[in-house]
Amino acid sequence: MRSPSVWFLPLIVFLVIAIDQASKSCITYWMGNFDSIPVIQGIFNLTLVHNTGIAFGLFHGGSKILLAAILIGIVILFWFAFKLRNESVVFRLALGFILGGAIGNLIDRLTQGAVVDFLDFRIWPVFNLADSFITVGVFILIITILKGKRA
Repeated sequence: MRSPSVWFLPLIVFLVIAIDQASKSCITYWMGNFDSIPVIQGIFNLTLVHNTGIAFGLFHGGSKILLAAILIGIVILFWFAFKLRNESVVFRLALGFILGGAIGNLIDRLTQGAVVDFLDFRIWPVFNLADSFITVGVFILIITILKGKRA
């Protein structure tokens, strides 16, 4: 399932960034930091937090080193995407999810000094749609690579 369109990956990246940033704009417009609204009582809340660390709030305070590592990671992902631009649509979709999510969170770091998180399942640290896209993208990428090795 290959597609010659060079616009597929940039389109996915753009859509992920747009969805992520729109969701964060809505949440920060309607809620204050640490406000929490139950959506499904005891299971799911919308809880606004600003995360200065990385995934799950790890590594708070190392903002310049963290920012440099994130930028290097994004550059490597773009290089990887360019080198593998003829891979399957599913593979490029996964890369688009990962890149879009990473850039969405980078935009937060550059504009607000922290990532806006708001999805709170109470048994897991608060996260956002960019984190979800990254996770789904990595999962798809792993499955695609493993399927390719078996073929």
